[in-house]
Amino acid sequence: MLTMKPNCECCDRDLDPSGSDVRICSFECTWCAECAGHLGGACPNCGGGLVQRPARDPGLLESFPASSERAPASHACP
Repeated sequence: MLTMKPNCECCDRDLDPSGSDVRICSFECTWCAECAGHLGGACPNCGGGLVQRPARDPGLLESFPASSERAPASHACP
């Protein structure tokens, strides 16, 4: 199950776990769509491609909540 980190690792923006504006790599580094675009669609941490994170159905968030642990900023915003 995806961790569903609650923030962008670049700009620290809050991210909706049921939204479509989140991008992740295979290691679940997490970026908002805007920052991912500035990064050229590649994760600066591992070099992997950034893809849209699947949204978690709002009905499942109660039983399987997104993480509340914020991801540390790992890259300066472009």
